[in-house]
This record gives sequence, C-alpha cells and structure tokens, in this order.
Amino acid sequence: MKVILLQDVRGSGKKDQIIEVSDGFGRNYLLPRKLAREATPEAMNAVEKAQSAQKHRDDVKRQEAEAKARELKGKVIQLSVKGGAGGKLYGKVTNEAIAQALKNQYGMEIDKRKFEPEEPIKSAGQVLCTVRLSAGVSTRMVINVTVEEK
Repeated sequence: MKVILLQDVRGSGKKDQIIEVSDGFGRNYLLPRKLAREATPEAMNAVEKAQSAQKHRDDVKRQEAEAKARELKGKVIQLSVKGGAGGKLYGKVTNEAIAQALKNQYGMEIDKRKFEPEEPIKSAGQVLCTVRLSAGVSTRMVINVTVEEK
C-alpha cells in the first residue's frame, strides 16, 4: 500500500514523503491515527505541487539573502560605547547593539540572532563579525568600537 505521510513517523519516513508500507500497518496504524493518507493520483499531485511551491519560496528567500549579503559586504559598523581608561568597556557589546547600529547607520534591519562576532567584544578596536542571513548565505563585516569616556 502506498501512503503519503502527514507527519514524521519514526522508522518510516518524513512528512510529505510517499512510502510503500504493508496493508496492515497502513490500515490499522497510520490511517486511523491521521499520520498518513492513501497515495491517490490527486493526493500525489497535490504533494508535488506543494513541494515545488515551497522550493520556489526557498529560492526567492535565498536570492533576497544573497542580495542583502552583497549590500553588507565591506561595510563597517561604527559603535561608540561607554568605557573606562585603556579602551576597556563597561560590560560588552551585545548583538542587539550591533543590529541597532546597523539599522541606524545603513537603514538595514537584520535580526540580532544572525550576528556572530569572532570573539566577545569587551574592548575598543576592530572586530570581524559573521552575519548569517540564510542557510548557506553569510557575509563578514567589520565592527569598529570606540570608547566614550565619562
């Protein structure tokens, strides 16, 4: 019996996968629990259509992320943070501060969880930061931190 899985089923397959199962397993376990439906030609066409639409959405999202990465490449974020003598900061620079500075300086809004500085920013200077925009799409930026003494 061919079925289309509606959810991930441990030991059988992932959601929207078309698999061949024994008649008893399909009729007595998968179908009554709404874990799968019978693989009719109409249902198979619907799944294929949904998968192609999802692939198109993913491609568009990836293209947007690549365009944003090209825009960000080579830009330097200037941050002025309160600190003491010798370039030491009071605390550290957070990803939220980096995202806010990017928005203020370049008008680009990126989620704070996308920023990955190479090291915690606890002193003045330049730090490289990786920005992961999408799966497989990332770019590097320079963050220039200056200390604003009291």
